[in-house]
Amino acid sequence: MSGRLAGKVAIVTGASRGLGRRISELLVEEGACVGLVARASDDLTAAAAALGVRALALPADLSDPEAVRAAFARVGEHFGGVDILVNNAALGHPQKIAEADDRLLQLEVAANVLGPIYCIREATRSMRTRGGGDVVNISSESVCAPYPYLSVYAATKSALETLSQGLREELRADGIRVGVLRSGRLSESGFHRSWSPETRERFRAEARASGHDASSGEAISPLITARAVLDMLCLPREARLTMMELRPA
Repeated sequence: MSGRLAGKVAIVTGASRGLGRRISELLVEEGACVGLVARASDDLTAAAAALGVRALALPADLSDPEAVRAAFARVGEHFGGVDILVNNAALGHPQKIAEADDRLLQLEVAANVLGPIYCIREATRSMRTRGGGDVVNISSESVCAPYPYLSVYAATKSALETLSQGLREELRADGIRVGVLRSGRLSESGFHRSWSPETRERFRAEARASGHDASSGEAISPLITARAVLDMLCLPREARLTMMELRPA
């Protein structure tokens, strides 16, 4: 087995499509074994099958700590442990706070904040026994300029960035690096897939009117962003990249 990550084991969340799938593909190309975590779907099964024997589909609801524990236990049994965690999965439900639905709020905060925390908790336990590791948390340009109707989403990404800052010091002595990749707009994104056509159009109209649409620029391929994640992971161990912001030109 050859590649810059030969012998490493990674877990990527939100890996059934878009950026998560592209990250998983590059990790396998560089020699890693990869656990692909996402809700159960044909896309998840197909993504793992396409990557071959060094990939494992891990259907899980990240808001459920028991499901996260089970997913990491399967990776440990199958590949021996975890060296890399990429927290990529996220939900966004466009709604104004005054009209916000209880269930959607709970789903969003659980997936975007609790999910990464549960995954980091399990991953770092394994990384400590393996002499170190890497956590990369995928954030969003919206932390700096929240989009209309997505204030809660932006707040969850801000929370993820603050968590990352604290964990860098907490985990430094264990040889675990924690980085953030703050991403701009991507093509091949499944972020809007659960939105109704009416919701999508309302959101786009508000984003155009507020100037957010223009400031974000044209979407770029998730493969570009996935390569940036790979570069973060392949830095020599004496260096760490704590924050990278990658946006369309």
